[in-house]
Amino acid sequence: MALSLDAVAAAPLPQPAAAPSPPALEPHLPPENRLAMPTQSLADWSAADRVAASRRQAARSTWLARAFVFGGAALLTAYGAREMYYVVSVSRTTVLQYVLLALFVVNFSWIALAFTSAVLGFVKLLVTRRPEPQPAVPLARRTAVVMPVYNELTSRTFAAVEAIRRSVEATGQGAAFDYFILSDSTNPDAWLAEERAFLALREKIGPEARLFYRHREKNHHRKAGNIADFVTRWGGAYEHMIVLDADSLMTGECIVALAAAMEADPSAGIIQTLPYLVNRNTLLARLQQFAARVAGPVIATGLDAWSGRDGNYWGHNAIIRTRAFAAHCGLPDLKGRPPFGGHVLSHDFVEAALIRRAGWSVYMLPALAGSYEESPPSLIDLSVRDRRWCQGNLQHSRIIGARGLRLATRQHFATGIMAYLASPFWLLQLVVGIALVLQTTYIRPEYFSRDFRLFPSWPRFDPERALWLFALTMGILLAPKVFGLVLMLGDRDKRRACGGALRLAVSFLIELVLSALIAPILMLVQSGSVFQILVGGDTGWNPQRRDDGSIPLRDIVRRHRWHTLLGIVAGLSAFLIATSLFLWMSPTIIGLVLAIPISWLSGSLATGLVLKRFGLLLTPDEIRPPPIVAEANALQIENTKCGFDDQDALLALYRDRALCDRHEAMLPHRPHRQRGEFEIERVMAEAKIIDATTIGEAAAWLSPRERMVVLNDRALLSLVKRLEP
Repeated sequence: MALSLDAVAAAPLPQPAAAPSPPALEPHLPPENRLAMPTQSLADWSAADRVAASRRQAARSTWLARAFVFGGAALLTAYGAREMYYVVSVSRTTVLQYVLLALFVVNFSWIALAFTSAVLGFVKLLVTRRPEPQPAVPLARRTAVVMPVYNELTSRTFAAVEAIRRSVEATGQGAAFDYFILSDSTNPDAWLAEERAFLALREKIGPEARLFYRHREKNHHRKAGNIADFVTRWGGAYEHMIVLDADSLMTGECIVALAAAMEADPSAGIIQTLPYLVNRNTLLARLQQFAARVAGPVIATGLDAWSGRDGNYWGHNAIIRTRAFAAHCGLPDLKGRPPFGGHVLSHDFVEAALIRRAGWSVYMLPALAGSYEESPPSLIDLSVRDRRWCQGNLQHSRIIGARGLRLATRQHFATGIMAYLASPFWLLQLVVGIALVLQTTYIRPEYFSRDFRLFPSWPRFDPERALWLFALTMGILLAPKVFGLVLMLGDRDKRRACGGALRLAVSFLIELVLSALIAPILMLVQSGSVFQILVGGDTGWNPQRRDDGSIPLRDIVRRHRWHTLLGIVAGLSAFLIATSLFLWMSPTIIGLVLAIPISWLSGSLATGLVLKRFGLLLTPDEIRPPPIVAEANALQIENTKCGFDDQDALLALYRDRALCDRHEAMLPHRPHRQRGEFEIERVMAEAKIIDATTIGEAAAWLSPRERMVVLNDRALLSLVKRLEP
């Protein structure tokens, strides 16, 4: 390819040939109705800035719940610390033993808090009757249902949107809702697939679709920026917005109930649902679906009970008061560079904190049915998502001290941070334990001190007390799952929907064993993530896999080879040091030694389906799939037949001039380039197109970024149209 940039820069752009005007198209976006979204300060805040009309004190029941949860956790931690001190201080206590004690207290306090919260949720679910269905109340306000997407599979995304819209229309209150697909896609083929799927769905629904699509040229601030762009441009037209993820599904009854709850509570800023995991069949996905169904309600109910109106937001499947969000949730950039500086990654926690700081209530409706999402299909996919969440949650250490935040809000931040610090603390506790055994086995201690003593000082542990403390720790750790199992066994409908009492109990044991084997692998993965972040590693932002596809074995081996090696070394070392140490560490050692087969098995579709065939790890949503899930799956099959996700964007636009005209009509109007201003990717794209003779040459020469530039530029598209087939 002969290329002369000087010649390209000097050559005038060829003018596109006059073409007949395309037929008038229905606007792909409604008229803008802007809202200001000022950036909030984390350092400056006054209580006078709270919204006076929305001030509401926590209920007495909430304070009692907090006293039980945090007071009970403190008492449990004090008891555990006392027992551990007696374990290590039978004789004189060394520095390593004090370090072990400190690490134990940190880890034990974390699980003690989860235990007392689960106890509260369990008791509340036991004594609370199922809410009676409420008659539908006509909605008086308009709500936007927004789905941010980023290089997603359009067959899945638009099937979900269509199924959700149909379900809402079936309630008779569809006129109160508009639907927005907010694309941040950076893959040109994904972008054009979204446009084609959008146009096809608009044509399928007809003139009353109330369905809109917007693509951002620059995905500034990622998902948070995507939502902020919607709020500032169209938020003024909607009292509320329901935020979805690309894998979200919500029934019409659930969406209407959220909108009605928001209208009935003028102090509410965010109302969060509890999404259940559905639709996946790999072993790991079915483990997560089962665990979420069993323990999820217990954990969520306890969290809701003590959080009250100081609740949290998980970024999706929730309704938000649009003007309150615009006024108080403009996220600041943090000083410094990533991973701790830059834009906020885990924006949902921060948005909940800021809107609550302003006086608006944030709470959850854990009993509201009809909210669903999907889980990662394999252990590697889970760890990739976890790496991003880890960085976002650790970044909250820069925000937890912001002025004006509620104490419960700071606890949400602390919980999120500790969710990832717990892994390196656990790893350190294991390392210190091994070091203590080495010390007592191979290092000759000084039994007789220099001061005169009648008896020597032997460094010893109390094995019986240590065994009791281990049993107590395991009991507290597993209690939320046991509580969930008890509730499931006590509910005839749910018990039958999970295959009956025997299959439910066997499924519980399978989930318990496999989770125990996966736990040490995740411990090392999360510990590695924390270490990378602490030394300055940035995760970036990759789209999440949402299919049931397997991962090549070589990738699994590459990802877990060091985990396996560490497990082998730790097992041999522990066995050589002491048989008791090997037995104590055996759960961790087995999980690490088997890391490769466990990871492969986690993404196995065949294994998940075999267990399903035997009625194991079943959830009620698998026995009786919610209609919206079944409908979305059927629509996805229909969408896949259209082949939008399989086509080259540039070739599709070249071959279908009507599609190209529609694509150009959906491009925003760009300001004219100033003389002397050049974007290197645009210059390169223009040069390659001019130098190409055929569309095949241009398609082969253009890089993905250059293709995005071409798809964003009407002038460059006119050059593409002039190429030979």
